[in-house]
Amino acid sequence: MSAKEILQKIIIKKGDITKEQVDAIVNAANSHLKHGGGVALAIVRAGGQEIQKESDEIIKKIGFLPTGNAVITNAYRLPCKFVIHTVGPIYGEGNEDEKLYRAIYNSLYLAHLYNLKSIALPAVSSGIFGFPKDRCAKILIDTAIDFLSSVTTSIEKVIFCLFDDETFDYFEKYYNSKLSR
Repeated sequence: MSAKEILQKIIIKKGDITKEQVDAIVNAANSHLKHGGGVALAIVRAGGQEIQKESDEIIKKIGFLPTGNAVITNAYRLPCKFVIHTVGPIYGEGNEDEKLYRAIYNSLYLAHLYNLKSIALPAVSSGIFGFPKDRCAKILIDTAIDFLSSVTTSIEKVIFCLFDDETFDYFEKYYNSKLSR
């Protein structure tokens, strides 16, 4: 698959991830899967407390979700089928670029394991966790390109669904720079 064909599978849009009609959306979670703020809170509010209850059951079994890892729950009242919860790095904790790469790669890999065709991701770690939005855009888009070019996968569409203008602008600018090469 050519670079242009891979880029055509990636969509950058401004919107509310809880309204995305895809197979899975990604939640920017904390390591205890307590969905109390940001994207996580919006997902539970829209999808129902069942998402929090299922997350609590996962934490009872595994203790905590390490940074860079991902787990999946049902989506309940959301228009998607699943929510993939991943823990991105808190800016300043060290080795953040690699940790963010792993969080996104593992989210995509989990969607692949479930044979999903479409996934929507927010700008993981760029909100409450303070990761610089321009670096976030580069890492997330490059990770999606890396994944789609290295894995024979069911995934046909990767949407970066961004809530605010500033974040959208960084993602759109970086995506367009990749297209023009």
